[in-house]
Amino acid sequence: MPLPHTVVIVNPNSQGGLVGRRWGAHAATIREAFPFEAALTTACGDATRLTRQALRSGANRIVALGGDGTINEVVNGFFDEAGEPIAPDADLGLLPGDTGGDFRRTFAIPKDLAAAAGIVARGQRRRIDLGRLDFTTADGQKSNRLFANIGSFGISGVVARFVNASGKMAGRFSFYLATVRAMLTYRNQAVRVRFDNSADVGFEGRINTIAVANGRFFGGGMMVAPDAQIDDGAFDVVTLGDFAFSDLCLSGHRMYEGTHVQMAKVSQRRAQIVTAEPVDPQARVQIEIEGENVGRLPARFEIIPSALWLVVPP
Repeated sequence: MPLPHTVVIVNPNSQGGLVGRRWGAHAATIREAFPFEAALTTACGDATRLTRQALRSGANRIVALGGDGTINEVVNGFFDEAGEPIAPDADLGLLPGDTGGDFRRTFAIPKDLAAAAGIVARGQRRRIDLGRLDFTTADGQKSNRLFANIGSFGISGVVARFVNASGKMAGRFSFYLATVRAMLTYRNQAVRVRFDNSADVGFEGRINTIAVANGRFFGGGMMVAPDAQIDDGAFDVVTLGDFAFSDLCLSGHRMYEGTHVQMAKVSQRRAQIVTAEPVDPQARVQIEIEGENVGRLPARFEIIPSALWLVVPP
């Protein structure tokens, strides 16, 4: 079979700029595994634009080298401005160039660049679901984004804003520092949530965070949705309820183990559509997807089954 026409989308600012500084060595390592063309981003949104451009020019494999935010932009680039797939049989590969690495962690894709490039070269593929998020921007406009991993709202949106403002210079420790900072200032907010277009309210109350999960990890390694499957046609919706500061201090480690779902203030359910709004219309409940703060509630999450081919380990 002919080799796929591969374009690697590189975010040189990933890992606090380390990817850019090491790009020459990284390129040589990748080229030992497979031939490729490179496209480097220079601004927010570039990865989406470059992915669309590559697919329209005949590429059938796009490889993202960057963090979860870069992956999110690349995923959105597989679809045109109307939400239609540009090259339905094209696939996405992942190379480590991240701080949190949450989406990569779901598939056990290694942190070692040469090993990850070998996985891309082998080209084993798996269909995965995507989520579509319709949300409210910070200035009150309506917008939408696709996501492959997790969308969430509550303190997680505040943490994402702090992490990105820090430049992630402290690596994974950036997530810990941002979480502590958010915990000291955040007050649990009341939200109203409905599932699968039901007229009945499925949940109403004060929350720390609600995660609408396609993948399993967020926040730099927290296994927020331990039962989530990337190709089962539904979200795992995990609600972290009215947690006090002391609850988080004493039990925060359970988020990394995935055992928090057994706690009394945590609930989980499956749904294909999730709509959420603040109980107080004036409240600003912040949303993050793939570690990026994108806006606020009200919002609607919908699963798109079998939407994208992903290159995965054997």
